[in-house]
Amino acid sequence: MTSLAVTNPGSLIQSVDWVAIAPPLIAALAALAVLVADLFLPAGRKKALGRLAAAGLALALIALLPLVHGHARSTFCLRNVTGATDNAACSYVADHFTLVFQLLALGGALITALLSIHTVDEEKLPGGEYWFLLLSSATGAALLPASRDLATLIIALEVVSLPAFALVGLRRDGRGAEAALKFFLSSVTATAVMLLGVSFVYAATGSLHLSVIADGLAHAPAQLKTLAEAGAALTLVGFAFKVAAVPFHFWLPDTYTGSPIPIAGYLSVVSKAAGLAGLALVTTIAFHTYAHTWGLALAVLAAVTMTVGNVAALRQRGDTPHSAVRLLAWSSIGQAGYLLVPLAAAGYAGATEPIGATVAYALIYGVVNLGAFAVVAVVARTAGSRLDDYRGLFARRRWTALALAFFLLCLAGLPPGVIGLLGKVVVFRAAIDAGLGWLAVVMAVNVVIALYYYLVWTAKLFAPAGADVAEVVEHRLPAPLTATLGLTALVAVVLSVAPELVLQVVGGSLF
Repeated sequence: MTSLAVTNPGSLIQSVDWVAIAPPLIAALAALAVLVADLFLPAGRKKALGRLAAAGLALALIALLPLVHGHARSTFCLRNVTGATDNAACSYVADHFTLVFQLLALGGALITALLSIHTVDEEKLPGGEYWFLLLSSATGAALLPASRDLATLIIALEVVSLPAFALVGLRRDGRGAEAALKFFLSSVTATAVMLLGVSFVYAATGSLHLSVIADGLAHAPAQLKTLAEAGAALTLVGFAFKVAAVPFHFWLPDTYTGSPIPIAGYLSVVSKAAGLAGLALVTTIAFHTYAHTWGLALAVLAAVTMTVGNVAALRQRGDTPHSAVRLLAWSSIGQAGYLLVPLAAAGYAGATEPIGATVAYALIYGVVNLGAFAVVAVVARTAGSRLDDYRGLFARRRWTALALAFFLLCLAGLPPGVIGLLGKVVVFRAAIDAGLGWLAVVMAVNVVIALYYYLVWTAKLFAPAGADVAEVVEHRLPAPLTATLGLTALVAVVLSVAPELVLQVVGGSLF
């Protein structure tokens, strides 16, 4: 009979680095606080839940500050009976990669919360459920980039996704229910495929920790190589779905148009960032052995994704309902293609340095895209959600029109949106340095295609209102909505004036 006793049982207990896990933990505690407060607050005071949620996200962002300087911190690591720690087998690591994506996730969730305060009130959405679900999803988005084993990665990915299904369907109309159903069914299918892939990888390597998987794949027996390769391919499907890479994009346009506008913005930035972080981790760490294979696959995926997204955005008509949101939806698919380019370059280069370009571009895209959705929320309150409803916006709301014009120019990569231009240059450089000249050419063609629809929308802002545009009575904007517009515009301008604040990510070490 084998004895399960150990000489020193206390050595199996490890302390938790509470500072390292503070950002997602604070967001989770804020979600619980909102849920409990909703039970006791009278109906007339439930507006305070939005301020409580925003405060919790702000505290989670502040909790990143102690982690900025110094070495990477890890916790939940495997220990042997002597108490020695294998740092390569940790489930949670707070390194520079983690901190940047947590900044993007929590910052994007905070902007979404500010944007949502008036939406919850005006559309009569259930406040307690809305704020709890938003904070829960943000918790998963903050946990995912720190995850270093496949089990934690999948759990974090589902914590991002499951509340998002409900958030999409909170609108009590047919469009919201249909959008949530499409989102749910496609996501469940992608998750099932990914879980099958994870089981194959575990069978081939005997571990779920990313670093251990990398070593196991490099020394896998010949009879298990096919199983391991199939597992790696299937595992990438779930993350490609979250990034909305073609052909896993079909759910996105209808989901965005059926969602409350702040949630559409949240999905376009925070949910996409979570999928991007997971994709970067599993490819560059766990599946490093197959770098050239997944590098080529991601390069093809990037080229197809940016082309399909931009061509579909080009076809959006200005007089159709919800065409503004649909254009941003297809645009976000095109932007996802750009974000995949440095990941493909990392596969070809066999190094993690190109990932810095993806991280920098994701930060830029997150700020300006949320700002664009904030303007869409402003215009939808009084005029509508068609592209034609933006005609003459400069005459009605001068600063709102200027903000949207600046956001669109950043997305297009044109001055004065300097930060958008530099972001695209960084992505181009990553492709060229890795020898992916053909992908750089495809990206250049797509940037030109995208220029057309971004500039057409920008021109509408300054054109005289047409006869088919109804007379619009503009009202004073709610303070949270004004704050959202001002915050996103200010950050975009500051980054254009001082782009080194973001671009320094490209030159530093992330892992």
